[in-house]
Amino acid sequence: MSAIKITAVSYLNTKPLLYGLLKSDLAADIELQLDIPSVCAKKLLSGQADLGLVPVAVLPELISPRIVSDYCIGADGTVRTVCIFSERPLEQVERLYLDFHSRTSVELTKILLSEYWMLNPELTPAQEGYEALIGGTTAGLVIGDRAIGLEQKFPYVYDLGEAWKNLTGLPFVFAAWVSTRPLDPGFLKRFNDALHTGIHDIPQLKYLLPSPHPDFSVEDYFLHNISYHLDTPKKQALSLFLEKMRARVEPSLRQSLEVSY
Repeated sequence: MSAIKITAVSYLNTKPLLYGLLKSDLAADIELQLDIPSVCAKKLLSGQADLGLVPVAVLPELISPRIVSDYCIGADGTVRTVCIFSERPLEQVERLYLDFHSRTSVELTKILLSEYWMLNPELTPAQEGYEALIGGTTAGLVIGDRAIGLEQKFPYVYDLGEAWKNLTGLPFVFAAWVSTRPLDPGFLKRFNDALHTGIHDIPQLKYLLPSPHPDFSVEDYFLHNISYHLDTPKKQALSLFLEKMRARVEPSLRQSLEVSY
């Protein structure tokens, strides 16, 4: 049997999941590629990957998407690594750079601006190095490892996980394990077992992973900011997010957002 091609987000928050996969007996049966979220999505869309930990905003673009795991990258409140950073209060912001790494966070930002903050700044797609342009009335959405430590540089930080929780009362799912074709049930059981092991072994990872910032606790981040179990509230939140995202799309361009769990 040929190796299962897997694409996964390369951020710190995926390390417990990857640790579980790589220390399991699945390691010999998979071909693992690490990419930024937007590239993971492209690889799954193009068929370069059989299975991917991908931003959930890509689900409407996939044919027969299947969420194949009980684990995800989620948050139940403050997430710390998906934030808007600003020198001014958000209501004074005139331009907001949107991180190019993940469409999910961009779509979530648009929803929160409209429904939670009720603001309408100019939204500008960002390019590499845009963090240096944040200042004055220009703010920036920054996600992933690059966001770590930025709260010490900017007086105003708006955490998208926290804002979504305040808006909906629900957790949020940023990325899920998705396949576009049926996979062997035996493989999926081994896959989920490996992910479970990785989550269980989080206390060990603090000894293996250096902190990306002196004031940042890797263990605390894994245990209290990232929520890995794709439970019923997260599935409800995912459906609500996709519904809100669909409502923002022109009717002529809308696609079915039904997801198989």
